[in-house]
Amino acid sequence: MEWNKPYDLTDEQVATYQRDGHILLENVLPAAYIPPYHLAIVGTVAERNKETRKLADRDTYGKAFLQTTNLWEYNEVVKEYVMATRFAGIAASLMGVDKVRLYHDQALFKEAGGGITPWHQDQHYWPLATDKTITMWMTLADIDADMGTLQFASGSQLEGYLGDIPISDDSEAQLRAFVESRGFKLQQANSMKAGSATFHSGWTLHSAPPNTSDQMRPAMTVIYFADGTRVSQLDNKNRVADRDHWLPGTQPGDLAATPLNPALGW
Repeated sequence: MEWNKPYDLTDEQVATYQRDGHILLENVLPAAYIPPYHLAIVGTVAERNKETRKLADRDTYGKAFLQTTNLWEYNEVVKEYVMATRFAGIAASLMGVDKVRLYHDQALFKEAGGGITPWHQDQHYWPLATDKTITMWMTLADIDADMGTLQFASGSQLEGYLGDIPISDDSEAQLRAFVESRGFKLQQANSMKAGSATFHSGWTLHSAPPNTSDQMRPAMTVIYFADGTRVSQLDNKNRVADRDHWLPGTQPGDLAATPLNPALGW
């Protein structure tokens, strides 16, 4: 892949990520190379996503986005994207680790008219005994804030695990109140170019507004964790489900290193 070369991060960008728990980076995937990956991701989502209900018939989580996971297992072009050392290298550098492993990928397509993504912590779901986790969230098209760019509570990753609070109306109310009470600085991109991406820690509180446009918001995510991480305690039902899906056959204390979690990096 001609584009799959190291991305030059500055010391300032790494420091910003370490301080805020998130960062927006431009040109993570150069625009000229997006079309085949966009096409493959959209096609695989169409094949794999089973949601047929109207928006009005779904709960808050269901209205937030169409979620389709581990696309790399079903399409070789998507696999090339997900396994890119360029992306993994950014993740490793931001976290300050030598190498990362894949946790999983997921397309998060917010439909026209789609609802809010409630405040949450991604790592509520992940049975990973480390703070070194990160999500790359890339838009495959030019988008504006009214399509649902992510909003982050800067510095909230330093709070660590806030408890068994899955994405829901309750998480929106409870965590919004927490964000307001702590006075975190809120940051949200007004617009993002196709191929730009945010990277955020698994503990960073974030949300997204509804998609009030008439177009789909095509976001693709890849989640990484530091190589050498072990499986954590399975202390909520979502971590049990995630272990079964993404770390099959492991028990708490085992290395998080199954065939679904290849090591990635330079």
